Amino acid sequence: MGLLHECARILRRTPIHPQWLLGKRQVPQGLSTAKGVILDIGAADRWIAAHLPKAVNYIALDYPATGNEFYDARPDIFADACTLPIADQCVDGVVCLEVIEHVPDPALALKEIARVLRPGGRAWISMPFLYPLHNEPFDFQRFTEFGLRRDAARASLEVVSLHRSGHAIRAAGLVMCLAIAGGVDAKKGVLKILLLPIALLAIVLTNAVTWLMSQLWPDWKNIATGHSLELRKGAESATGDGSAT
Repeated sequence: MGLLHECARILRRTPIHPQWLLGKRQVPQGLSTAKGVILDIGAADRWIAAHLPKAVNYIALDYPATGNEFYDARPDIFADACTLPIADQCVDGVVCLEVIEHVPDPALALKEIARVLRPGGRAWISMPFLYPLHNEPFDFQRFTEFGLRRDAARASLEVVSLHRSGHAIRAAGLVMCLAIAGGVDAKKGVLKILLLPIALLAIVLTNAVTWLMSQLWPDWKNIATGHSLELRKGAESATGDGSAT
């Protein structure tokens, strides 16, 4: 087990964890009032289902390679986000959190989301920005705010809201902590054992100093740990041909 996973298991919510500055998993605004059929692309352990109204018809979908290998996924459907086995205009909402970076053709994935959404339907999407490679070799890109807006527009999806996550100072501190942990994790044998206590101390100090500076220092919008969007399909949006379930 790698250093990141071991820290997550033992002290996940303390400053000794390399990703402590990320905070808790964020639930998109609006999900608590979602209705109808909700498709969760990249559902992993289905954690988002606990934040949906009980009356919602929840469908979990994940990609076989990453879902099985990295997340112990328990979806209703194993499928590719670029070729959803869902009929046109049959879902009321789509959740796609921290998935787009793992899709070889993100523009096509957004078009598929638009295709399966009913007119007026909404999609909640998030994607990391300043974050290391993960789930290799299924990590293909990072998008700026403007790249996300561009591909949403090309898919005929209106951007209802777009938020950047993470104070710039915290984003920089997060990368520093992950670099420290990753460097130790890449080593083996005695050197790894010797570096481990130094790394843990460095991570705690970096987290503490970074958090304090983020409380005192002005933010800078050009650096973020990620972006989250709420998208809406217009009432007159056209969709391509789709395959029925």
